[in-house]
Amino acid sequence: MAGKVRAPRYVEGHDLLAGKTVVVTAAAGTGIGFSVATRCIEEGARVLISDIHERRVAEAAEALAEVAGEPVPAVLCNVTSEDDVQQLFATAIEQLGHVDVLINNAGLGGEVDLVDMTDEQWTTVLDVTLNGTMRCTRAGLRHMIERGTGVIVNNASVIGWRAQAGQCHYAAAKAGVMALTRCSAIEAAPHGVRVNAVSPSLAMHPFLAKTSSDELLAELAAREAFGRPAEVWEVANTMVFLASDYSSYMTGEVVSVSSQHP
Repeated sequence: MAGKVRAPRYVEGHDLLAGKTVVVTAAAGTGIGFSVATRCIEEGARVLISDIHERRVAEAAEALAEVAGEPVPAVLCNVTSEDDVQQLFATAIEQLGHVDVLINNAGLGGEVDLVDMTDEQWTTVLDVTLNGTMRCTRAGLRHMIERGTGVIVNNASVIGWRAQAGQCHYAAAKAGVMALTRCSAIEAAPHGVRVNAVSPSLAMHPFLAKTSSDELLAELAAREAFGRPAEVWEVANTMVFLASDYSSYMTGEVVSVSSQHP
């Protein structure tokens, strides 16, 4: 294995989403959600973000407003609540006029072996990661199908394909997101709506560093061909591509954002 390869230069925006409106869930903090919201703005989109953390989503909106040069609306939303999801879309339509792109980023992980896992641990991860994606996708499709256009991009994970100890609940949820992506895409295609997903292997951000051991992160990074985790913006770039017209013939696809060996 070669040594760690430095991340490439940050890619400047090219107006890939000029004139589009985008909703991003779980966009507070420093992870993929905030990064993809930033990239969408840099690519010319008007963005609305949501998250379950009131203070953090307000701080994220303030930071994004500096990038956008105008206020970025933010909505407090718990994706396990159908009422919250309905309010999210009502606010997005009120603030943006309509939703061209929905990016489903909300998810919840954890690390526990199945023999020690409680029903509550299993259910909580499934409800946020899979059921939450379903609720938002359902609401997005109802709006987009009526308009005859739209794109949904889901955040899955290579764990939906590959085994990892301690991840039964998260792996099952992410595999479900992949299946949801494929089936909903077939239903939406006749109405001009596309649904795709990304499947990142390892994208480093502070929250992941807090919830995973240094040993595990080092082991996972060593499996990558570049010897390093992805930057969150590298994952976001692929999500932007799937949201844009450059991927107009793609639907029902799960795109691996990974350099990981089998």
